[in-house]
Amino acid sequence: MEPPWDKNMKKKRKRIRRPVRLRCSVKNYDWGIFGRNSKVARLFALNSGSDIDSGRPYAEFWIGTHESGPSYADSGSEPLSLKAWISQDPGVLGDKVVDKWGADLPFLFKVLSVGKALSIQAHPDKELARVLHKLHPNVYRDDNHKPEMALALTEFEALCGFISVKELKDMLNSVPEIAELVVVADAERILLGSEHHENGKAKTDIESIFTRLMLLSKDTIADMISRLKRRLNLEKKKRLLTVKEQLVLRLESQYPDDVGAIAAFFLNYVKLNRGEAISLGPNEPHAYISGECIECMATSDNVVRAGLTSKPLDVQTLLSMLKYRQGSPEIMQGVSLNPYTTRYLPPFEEFEVDCCNIPRSASVVFPSVLGPSLFMFTAGKGHFDASLPEDDIVVEGDDLVEEGEVFFVPANTKISITAKSTELQLYRVGVNSRFFGDS
Repeated sequence: MEPPWDKNMKKKRKRIRRPVRLRCSVKNYDWGIFGRNSKVARLFALNSGSDIDSGRPYAEFWIGTHESGPSYADSGSEPLSLKAWISQDPGVLGDKVVDKWGADLPFLFKVLSVGKALSIQAHPDKELARVLHKLHPNVYRDDNHKPEMALALTEFEALCGFISVKELKDMLNSVPEIAELVVVADAERILLGSEHHENGKAKTDIESIFTRLMLLSKDTIADMISRLKRRLNLEKKKRLLTVKEQLVLRLESQYPDDVGAIAAFFLNYVKLNRGEAISLGPNEPHAYISGECIECMATSDNVVRAGLTSKPLDVQTLLSMLKYRQGSPEIMQGVSLNPYTTRYLPPFEEFEVDCCNIPRSASVVFPSVLGPSLFMFTAGKGHFDASLPEDDIVVEGDDLVEEGEVFFVPANTKISITAKSTELQLYRVGVNSRFFGDS
């Protein structure tokens, strides 16, 4: 039998898995919003203690373990990356998460401030990601897929997925510059096609026309855009241009003579209100146009681009990987968990997002879950209390939190948050609860 003091010593040696504050990374891509007008700039300045440069664009605030923009654990005198901090005790992720994804976060959490359009792009599935990473490791930095979700912080504009069969027909009737790409026989077949044709051949039609457009020479594209601009500038003197026509002119002004501006005719234009979200699976074409959002994804930075960017293009790969599914995307409204919290559950097991707005003096409890969480505070001040599992040494803290603060919370940790003087706004990202068998 072990003496009592041995048991006590073992108990004292048990690791206490406390939440840890994080210092996070920023990206100053040229499509970002400048200076203090950028939510990314304000969050990063508060999180890091740095000044905001009014002459620089602030595009993305990264929270996670990806090597392209790592977060650091504020847990000692020497900075330690969150990935290294987790590797010291992978149990902070929970057993089921470690079994599935290893000793790393399966999700990457960002805030985006979009001043002008991002590239027309798609993200590879796992199989293609492994191939691209092996062939071009300097371009495709990891071998993971990148399903993602964008949750609007402000009014947010995006292009995502291909337009419907009806919209394709309308576009060919109203945009002669694109109709020229379709031979007469095909044009008649598309425009006059039967219901059987629409259901059976529509994918082939839009794939064929989109591919022809994207593979045109730069000189041909420049001529096409010149003629399109000339026509629309004349027509707007006589009529109100459509939303898509106005958008195409705006995109072309940001990226002159870029095929991506015309490619926008083929994609669904979506305008999200604050609190609305869209999810994007692998191989889905999309481009964010303007506004600010929360973005969450599997831990990857793989992007295949084909327009609206100065970054390297990989048009052939994009065309070969795209899903040519047609129709409008689903707009997610989220599901209410309590009076102050809304949950967004995309069809991906790596992540879910909770949006929480707590009125002054009110409190919200986030029950312990079987996986890790990231908490980011975007407005207000409050108290953050963490209670560890009863089978470990129970530790309760009461930390004052405010805008810009970010926490990593280990698995099996209950969090209580109380708003202090004003409304407290925060976002939590965790592994999708359906992965653990929750409804």
